[in-house]
Amino acid sequence: MNQSALVATISLVALSGCATITGDTVQSIKVETRMADGGEVRDADCELSNENGTFRMKTPGDIVVRRASADMNVTCTKSGLPDARATATSRANAGMWGNIIIGGGIGAIIDHSKGTAYTYPKWLQLTFGKLLAFDRSDDKDGQPSLGREVGKTNAVVDKQANSIPAAN
Repeated sequence: MNQSALVATISLVALSGCATITGDTVQSIKVETRMADGGEVRDADCELSNENGTFRMKTPGDIVVRRASADMNVTCTKSGLPDARATATSRANAGMWGNIIIGGGIGAIIDHSKGTAYTYPKWLQLTFGKLLAFDRSDDKDGQPSLGREVGKTNAVVDKQANSIPAAN
C-alpha cells in the first residue's frame, strides 16, 4: 500500500464517528420540576441513577452524568409533595452507528462498554405526582423533552414523618 492510500485509510477510520474518539463518557442534563398545573417547583432534591452511578442535584439546574446503555432512573422529592419520578431512555448516538457502518465491531464494543455510544434526553421536566417516561429520540433543540405519563406517584413523603398517603 502506498503512503497516500495509507494516510487516506487512517483518515477515514479516524473520521468514522467512533464515539470513544469523538464523544465523551459524560453528558449534561437539564432537570426542572413542576406541579401538575405547570407551575415551577424550585429546590427539589433529585437523584439520577444508572449502572454507572448515582448523581444528586437541586432543581432547576444542570447535572453531569455518566453515559450508559441502560436507562436513567430519576426521582425528585420535596416535603409535602408526592414524588416526581421518571425514566430517561438512553439511545445509541451517531458515533455508534459510524462504528457499525464503517469501523466494525471492535469500536462498537468499546463504545458500548464505556457508554460513549449512548445519549440521554438533554432536558427533563418532571411533574410531582407523576411517573414519566422520556426518550432521547423525542429531543428537540432548545425545548424540554416530551415526557409521556406512564403512572402516578401516590405517597407524600414528609421528612419528619414516614409516608403519608396523598389526598385523592
